[in-house]
Amino acid sequence: MRKRKSSTGIPGLSFSWKRALGITQAKQKIARQTGIPTTKSGIERKIGKMILKSIFGK
Repeated sequence: MRKRKSSTGIPGLSFSWKRALGITQAKQKIARQTGIPTTKSGIERKIGKMILKSIFGK
């Protein structure tokens, strides 16, 4: 399997346009304030926990 080259050509250095525009930070801030995660796995975890809580009533 061939290794992927980073877009900058420098090993270990990558660029994220979402971080550069501040989208990542805005999503984190919203998630902290509302208590609702913005990632797919985070939402699935939260929903799963709510379902289990309603079934077993803890």
